[in-house]
Amino acid sequence: MRKLTYYVAATIDGFIATEDGSVDFFPVGGDHGPAITAQYPETLPTKVREALGVDRRNLYFDTVLMGRKTHDFGVRTGTSSPYSHLRQYVVSRTLPEAPDPDVELISDDPLARVREMKREKGLGIWLCGGGDLAQTLMPEIDQVFLKLYPIVLGRGRPLFGDGPRLPEAARFRVLTSRVFEDGVAFLKYIRVR
Repeated sequence: MRKLTYYVAATIDGFIATEDGSVDFFPVGGDHGPAITAQYPETLPTKVREALGVDRRNLYFDTVLMGRKTHDFGVRTGTSSPYSHLRQYVVSRTLPEAPDPDVELISDDPLARVREMKREKGLGIWLCGGGDLAQTLMPEIDQVFLKLYPIVLGRGRPLFGDGPRLPEAARFRVLTSRVFEDGVAFLKYIRVR
C-alpha cells in the first residue's frame, strides 16, 4: 500500500508560514538544500527543476496533494500547475473548478479520496501542505518528513492547523535524523499504529 507523507518545512515553534501565507523567512541556500533535493528531487517545483537542470525520475513520490492556500502560493509565483511532473490534487471546498487542466480538484471528503489513492499502485503520496489539510488527513498520514529550521516565528500558520483537537494522540517515532551545518534538521518520522 502507498504511504501518505507530510513533507514540509517548519520553524522550531511549529509554523509553516506567516499568517498571510508567506514563507520568505525560510533561508535559501546552505548545505541542507542540495542534500535533501538529491534524495527527493520530485519535491522541487517543475520550474525550479528546469532552471536547475534537474532531470531525474521521481524516486519517492508520484502524487502531490495540496490545500488551496498552498496551491495559491504557486499561483502567486506564476503557475497553476506547480508540480507537473507529479499527479497533482488540490483540496478545496471553495474552488468552483480545477485551477488547471493538469490539477484535479478534490472538493469533498479528502480522507476518503486519500484512502482510495493509497490502494492504487504507484510511488508515495506527498502531502505538500497546508496545516489544516494535514490535520484533516491525520488518520491517514503514515510519515512526517520535517525540515526544521532554527527560526522562531512567534505566530503564523501551524504545522497541523488550528482545528479541533484530535480524538486521540497520533504517535510517531523517529526513523532518521540529520542536522546540517546550516542548522536545519531533517527529521523523518513514521507512524506508530
